[in-house]
Amino acid sequence: MIKPAAFILLSISSLLPFSASQAVEYEFIGSLGAQGRYFTEQANDPQQTKSQLSVFAEPELYLQWNDGDDSFTAKPFLRVDSADDERTHFDIREAVWLHVQDDWELRVGINKVFWGVTETLHLVDIVNQTDGVESFDGEEKLGQPMVQFSLFKDWGYLDVFILPYFRERTFAGEEGRLRGQFKIDTDSAIYESSQEQNHIDFAANWRNTYDFLDLSLNVFKGTSREPEFVAKLDSTGEPTGELIPFYPQITQFGALVQYVNEAWLWKLETINRGGDTIDDYNAMVGGFEYTLVGIGDSTTDLGWVVEYAYDERDANEVATQNDISLAARIVMNDIDSTEILAGFSQDLEFSDSRALFIEANTRVGDSSKLIFDMWLFSGDDPQDISSQFEQEDFVQLSYEWYF
Repeated sequence: MIKPAAFILLSISSLLPFSASQAVEYEFIGSLGAQGRYFTEQANDPQQTKSQLSVFAEPELYLQWNDGDDSFTAKPFLRVDSADDERTHFDIREAVWLHVQDDWELRVGINKVFWGVTETLHLVDIVNQTDGVESFDGEEKLGQPMVQFSLFKDWGYLDVFILPYFRERTFAGEEGRLRGQFKIDTDSAIYESSQEQNHIDFAANWRNTYDFLDLSLNVFKGTSREPEFVAKLDSTGEPTGELIPFYPQITQFGALVQYVNEAWLWKLETINRGGDTIDDYNAMVGGFEYTLVGIGDSTTDLGWVVEYAYDERDANEVATQNDISLAARIVMNDIDSTEILAGFSQDLEFSDSRALFIEANTRVGDSSKLIFDMWLFSGDDPQDISSQFEQEDFVQLSYEWYF
């Protein structure tokens, strides 16, 4: 519920474009949680443990004034992890001012933007950096400083972004799991641009809906969110066994398509990425979701998800170069909003390389949620980059309380 909050106005009025005479409403919500992970096998590195516990907090403050035409959202995030120093981290997910007019909007600050339609891979999504220590599948993102101007016209919605500061990807530390064979030295990251993290990036996205068809075209030019890696050398020129991230300058063109036809939902994401220091390549992921509503005269829906991913890069560079995924999504439509997604991905080039996953969540009481995740990996061909996760099977249970 939104309430008056003059005292909050006084504390931050120097940062926001409103006067003390304006009525301000506010809302303070958020979540606290705990998470446990258990790995079924011991890693090759004895410093890595089989279990880790963590707690997190994500409060959110929302201010609104000028009859709703202006607002400010702040959402910091903190996690403290028992085993991985790199996973103990703080980030400002959002701290953004929004001004709204009839046919345009302006956002200034730190924000998160998502581009994507597919379930198993988000090729096009590039504005925000991946928070690699938060989730294995890359779903979690770091806050990105930006100026976003949005225009709404009959010919579609257009978003233009100026991205003045680059966020480096986070990786598990020396004691952390899911980091692969090599430790990543994030303190020694190198850049193609001499401006390094201060390079100004640009992006634009156009989208529109035609009856049952959603179409989006976008472009990004700047520092790649996906690093390449070079071997770290010691003073004698010998490899130390660690890797250093290298962030090239790239131009990426992307397209999203989503089409609804009764119980069928067809999806496609495709990109072309190029740059002076990388080979140009194309990649795509696409497929469908078919939903059976009310199976067996119950309230439960069952959706079948089938997606195929292709990438022109080699298998030792990217895990999804030629993979097919099949999953079932069960939506109970009960009072606890219980959902389960279970499936597997199979590499079509390496027959022994596959991953099985289960994601499930249900509400507990009025303000809590339980979330279960499980990943099992198979494949030991050293030419396949996925083989580095062969000993990383894990289950994860999270409890989140919302206030």
